[in-house]
Amino acid sequence: MIEGLDHIFDPLGPLASELPAYRFRPQQLAMAEAVARAIDGGGQLLAEAGTGTGKTFAYLVPALLSGGKVIISTGTKTLQDQLFQRDLPIVRRALRLPLTVALLKGRANYLCKHHLEHVAAEGTFASRTDVRFLKRIEAFAQSTTTGDKSELADVPDTASIWGQVTSTRDNCLGGECPHYDGCFVMNARREALAADVVVVNHHLFFADVVLRDEGLSELLPACNTVILDEAHQLPDTATLFFGEELSAGQLAELARDAEIEALRAARDYAPLPAAAQALAQALRLLRLAAGDAPAKLPRVEALRNTAFVEALAELGRALDALSVELARQAERSDELAQCAQRSSGLGTRLARWRDAEHQDAGTEWIRWVEVSASGWQLQASPLSIAEVFARHVAGSARSWILTSATLAVGGDFALYRRELGLEAAATGCWDSPFDYGKQALLYLPSGLPEPNSLEHTEAVVAAAVPVLRASRGRTFLLFTTLRALAHAREALSQALAREGLAFPLLVQGEGSRSELLARFRKLGNAVLMGSQSFWEGVDVQGPALSVVVIDKLPFAPPDDPLLAARLEHIARQGGSPFFDYQLPQAVISLKQGAGRLIRSETDRGVLMICDRRLAEKSYGRRMWQALPAMRRTRELADAVAFLTEPAEVTAG
Repeated sequence: MIEGLDHIFDPLGPLASELPAYRFRPQQLAMAEAVARAIDGGGQLLAEAGTGTGKTFAYLVPALLSGGKVIISTGTKTLQDQLFQRDLPIVRRALRLPLTVALLKGRANYLCKHHLEHVAAEGTFASRTDVRFLKRIEAFAQSTTTGDKSELADVPDTASIWGQVTSTRDNCLGGECPHYDGCFVMNARREALAADVVVVNHHLFFADVVLRDEGLSELLPACNTVILDEAHQLPDTATLFFGEELSAGQLAELARDAEIEALRAARDYAPLPAAAQALAQALRLLRLAAGDAPAKLPRVEALRNTAFVEALAELGRALDALSVELARQAERSDELAQCAQRSSGLGTRLARWRDAEHQDAGTEWIRWVEVSASGWQLQASPLSIAEVFARHVAGSARSWILTSATLAVGGDFALYRRELGLEAAATGCWDSPFDYGKQALLYLPSGLPEPNSLEHTEAVVAAAVPVLRASRGRTFLLFTTLRALAHAREALSQALAREGLAFPLLVQGEGSRSELLARFRKLGNAVLMGSQSFWEGVDVQGPALSVVVIDKLPFAPPDDPLLAARLEHIARQGGSPFFDYQLPQAVISLKQGAGRLIRSETDRGVLMICDRRLAEKSYGRRMWQALPAMRRTRELADAVAFLTEPAEVTAG
């Protein structure tokens, strides 16, 4: 039994002794008690904890006191590092527990000594910058004990050279690698096996689930408790991993690796590099047939395009031919054998997408083509991942804690339960301890055009400018689409110039997310414009952020083939696609975006939602009621007064 939580969370308890800024929160203690019950009973808990509850300590304390092995999975590598470097050490010191902790990331985060040697020997680089970065990476390889690329701040995480000096599941030589005994990935996994607490991220967690499902060796050790933080991301992440993807990038990388290795290990065999070049040419033909315009097309619709069908067939022939040539030369090097395996696997995946209906144990699969600026992908996803995820949970003698600030709609977990198949899980909702009634104002401008009209984005910018003036910048503008973001960027630049407002403008895509956020915090009067990646996982406390503007209610785009198939399935089952799926999904997304505003007890700000449906549609009430209980107004004067004269505001 996990005991003593009252004492640990007491205002004079061990957490308070370790943290000078610690404050007792009843919600935090209540959540910790619910987590303890789930761990003691070997059960499942869905826990929604509002911003400021302190959910990390609420699950860490009972988990560490449980005495069993714990795996904690987070939504991003940033949160993973925060848990490992800050939160876990604090709790471990406070509880005086001699626990060992390990950090485990996906293999793409660790330097590969074998690939580093090959890249250095080949001497072919995409740019002079890569040459400079390689020298830094070579020096890093001599001094690092972990091989974790995040430790090398001198080389950006986005640098193309990393793709050449790290490994993938496809191109790792495994036990055949000459550096296997000193492999950074294997060292990290060995440490994880021996540790009491292992911190991973969702991508690695589900990669492990898929390996177990396929009967292959797992990445993660057996444990007593699994804690999945930022659990609102799980349905999408699980869908990605339980599905299949074949991309232009995967095939281009195979063609490149096969040609390079053919010239190194099979220089006397001309058919092999020729086959690799033929695959590269087939990829270019398919790119032309797919077009340049970003799109998601259901498989049936894509196959109506004769040029696409012919290019796809040519790609299949080129891939089959490369597989034959690689198999003939596979014994000449470990790398050629690896390429042969990759080619065969990708060929099987392509054939399955082209030719088979791919029914898997009664699960309905949805397939589509996605065209983007970076290339194309052939996608296949199960209509629902509930059955396979529920089977994994039921088949392991573990406690499962799934937690986030946004899992439910007004305390109702129905959608989340259905998506993950966790109908029997216990649930708990704990509201934020922040005083939203005093700290925040919800402002819905009046007179806005229809949200899907051509003039809507310019109207959003026009409505936001006087609010930006009142807040002296210090604003996030969040958009539901990249197209609206691009349009608004031009409109806002012109509007700020006309009004003589010299606020620094930071825009998604004009720097990494971490760089933009660091600049935003430092400047103190900036306006940051972003799309999906800024709706969650962004924490800006203090006066640097005083306004969050959301352009539209975040309903998922109806042209997404997987969404369309899910809605059709709900309708066939007699349900309401809108009220059973689209609306609750939009509410959860809206809660995420709105959650960027108030991040501490002293924050104050205006949440501005520029979508008339919030006031005019019957479901609008349900949406704003799901947000924290803040005052509401439709008057610009109230918003301006709240930002400029907070002590005298009385909003309508």
